[in-house]
Amino acid sequence: MDFDAQTCFVTDWGLEPYGRILALQRELVAARKAGRVPDLLLLGEHPPVITLGRNARREHVLLSEDELARRGVELHDTDRGGDVTYHGPGQLVGYPILDLSQHRRDVVWYVRALEEVLIRAARAFGIEATRRTAPAQKRPLYTGVWVGEEKLAAIGVHISRWVTSHGFAFNVTTDLSHFDLIVPCGLRGEGVTSLAKLSYHGSTQRLLPLGPTGRSPWVEQDGAAMMRELKTAVVAAFGEVFGRTMREMHFDSLEGTLAAHPAAAS
Repeated sequence: MDFDAQTCFVTDWGLEPYGRILALQRELVAARKAGRVPDLLLLGEHPPVITLGRNARREHVLLSEDELARRGVELHDTDRGGDVTYHGPGQLVGYPILDLSQHRRDVVWYVRALEEVLIRAARAFGIEATRRTAPAQKRPLYTGVWVGEEKLAAIGVHISRWVTSHGFAFNVTTDLSHFDLIVPCGLRGEGVTSLAKLSYHGSTQRLLPLGPTGRSPWVEQDGAAMMRELKTAVVAAFGEVFGRTMREMHFDSLEGTLAAHPAAAS
């Protein structure tokens, strides 16, 4: 694969099971450490799944594993930071595979940079998302992106030898009732929101500015169009924040690159 240090490739996996993309991330991290692939941003959606981070408490999953399976929801332990979260259709998930040695070796900076990407992407929809101050005795800020008291996007990362994995989950048309299955990010009594929810005020449609393409208001677009526009906004903001030229790569091409270098990805 031909690439330079100022390029970040973007690939869209569509809708794939969490386990498959988790295994792919591990291969890509090994390949990035070996210099076989450039910085990457993986985007897509997962079927319903609950994931537990390194600091997760099992009691924050409110149903048994058998009951979750009956409802078609998978459960996975992961090595990312954070507590418990939910992924599902209608939620944009992003997994950057970056070598922070070529950016900045600073974990807090990296998390704040991801938040900035998502704040800028939300702004493209006329939504002023922000960081949220945490109680002073805990930490300066909660991780993630918020609109008022509700979380719009969650962040949980893993860094090994300064190569990143895992990333963010941004609610677009997500079925928010699935968050009732967990204590999201370990924060009891806190709400979650989505772009679709923020496009309405109660039962009355709320008019928003035109989207970045100058087409119809976001509230009049279907979920697939909203997801496409969010991906475009996220990719643009990612390039701005991380100072990279963003180039598309087909998902099959990415998998083909790994298959061509199995030793490097082991």
